[in-house]
Amino acid sequence: MNCKKGSNYKKSNIWEGVPCLAIILLLFGGIGYVMGVSQMLNTLMKTAHDLLLNTVFYLMGVTVLTGAIGKLFTEFGVVNLLEKILRPLMRPIFNLPGVASLGAVMTFLSDNPAIISLAQDKRFISYFKKYQFISLTNFGTAFGMGLLVIVFMMGQGYFAEPIIGFVGACIGCMISTRLMQRYILKEYPNFANELACEESFEELEEQKSENKSLFIRILNSLLDGGRTGVDVGLTIIPGVLIISSFVMLLTFGASAEGVYTGSAYEGVELLPWLASKISFVFEWLFGFTDPHLIAFPITALGAVGAALGLVPTFLANGWADGNSIAVFTAIGMCWSGYLSTHTAMLDSLGFRELTSRAVLAHTIGGLGAAIVAHWLYVLYTFI
Repeated sequence: MNCKKGSNYKKSNIWEGVPCLAIILLLFGGIGYVMGVSQMLNTLMKTAHDLLLNTVFYLMGVTVLTGAIGKLFTEFGVVNLLEKILRPLMRPIFNLPGVASLGAVMTFLSDNPAIISLAQDKRFISYFKKYQFISLTNFGTAFGMGLLVIVFMMGQGYFAEPIIGFVGACIGCMISTRLMQRYILKEYPNFANELACEESFEELEEQKSENKSLFIRILNSLLDGGRTGVDVGLTIIPGVLIISSFVMLLTFGASAEGVYTGSAYEGVELLPWLASKISFVFEWLFGFTDPHLIAFPITALGAVGAALGLVPTFLANGWADGNSIAVFTAIGMCWSGYLSTHTAMLDSLGFRELTSRAVLAHTIGGLGAAIVAHWLYVLYTFI
């Protein structure tokens, strides 16, 4: 009987494997035809290697530091203070406890995965219902690398435009977070009343030793939070390497000489080509006056840092203006490489099956952020 079940299992895998293999061969066969098979493979491996060294380890450093700071804040009551002060603002806008603002601050100062460091702390998540806890992925991502994006744009000589973009990102965050919560409750209605942490906040507070000195409490908080950050950094490796490498392969083009050398970050420019076919939509929604500007949101899907690198070229060629800077800030903050981090973040939270919903909600939220920033800029120019 067991052998028969095993036979059925193998037959099922065979039939599922045929379309899977066909899609993979078609996709990578087409890319290999354009780039050359050896160049494509070299580019994938070198891109993944560079991402590991220069992106993942950087993010691990970020999560270690933010994990330590977050643990320190929870140990000494900052979390409780934020909950009481910001509750009137957070609940009506984002439908989250006031303490979630700490996650926004941490991701704004660092990057998306910083929210996971906080989400590993039981005292932090004791404020959340389960559906709210899961939506932290969308909420935190919308502020990822916000400080870097705003400072970079101001460094290009713009001041009001990045602030307008920040407001747009906040609106996009609200759209993304509430959409994600709606998707979760639709699929898991019981999450509306289930707590994210089974233990109450009071029980967790009682677990703290009353006899520890101030120095020991600080030291334990920093080390325990940093250790959590290391675990998070290891968790995000597969998502960043696999998804980012693939997105960049479809986003970037050949080398500066116009040939494929197998170096990191080369590609076939499929995504920008597809976007150029509907450039009139971006012009109407975002106010883009040049089709080259579409490359920024496309690149921001995988890495906002890479997208920022395009801005000086846009400005030097006269393609970008104040409206573009406002839109870039909004969509750069709100998306901030979410395609490469959402999977890893939800995986670390234990809800990988909701990744497609989170990506859809955040796509809509980012588009909303860009549209709001564009029309706010139009209003600003009239004023």
